[in-house]
Amino acid sequence: MKFFLDTADVSEIKDLVQTGMVNGVTTNPTLIMKSGRPFNTVIKEICELVAGPVSAEVISTSYDDMLAEGKELAKIASNVVVKLPLTVDGLRVCKQLSGSGIPTNVTLCFSPLQALLAAKAGATFVSPFIGRLDDISQDGLMLVHEILTVFSQYSTLTTEVLVASVRHPLHVLEAAKMGAHAVTLPPKVLRQLFDHPLTDIGLKQFLNDWQKASNV
Repeated sequence: MKFFLDTADVSEIKDLVQTGMVNGVTTNPTLIMKSGRPFNTVIKEICELVAGPVSAEVISTSYDDMLAEGKELAKIASNVVVKLPLTVDGLRVCKQLSGSGIPTNVTLCFSPLQALLAAKAGATFVSPFIGRLDDISQDGLMLVHEILTVFSQYSTLTTEVLVASVRHPLHVLEAAKMGAHAVTLPPKVLRQLFDHPLTDIGLKQFLNDWQKASNV
């Protein structure tokens, strides 16, 4: 499973890239706005830090504007992935960009049929938002299962399932057990994957034993 960081915080990305666990980054206009820096500047800097895909989202909603914006985003760096909404016009743009060799991430997916449409449009990634479904008492992980089941029936589909709106490590575990291709998670959640109380206890005991042995 690929691990993408869901953030526009360059300092967080710099820190976590050093773990060797970061395969890419996903951003959105809201995250970049919080940084208080120009959109293109932030995307370019992230692309220089991460070798893998960096999703940069369009802010337009009409076909013509999204297409023009997507083409401009793709010029920022070779690893930019144009992030598009799962709308009729968004899928039209996805088809156009994908046909031109520009990678795409179709976002805000909430049903397996929407995911299938994204795949037919040639999306590089489709992003089911599992946390937002959980928030309204629906099973977000079931959506991931249904998408993977549908995709597995067609060997010609190349779209990867990028699980998004991840809230905690259990989301990551269950998505991995299902065979999701990638997950995008906040820095806090990625750090939580490293932690286990028994690891801390075991390390402390080892160091104590070592110190005792060294003093003999």
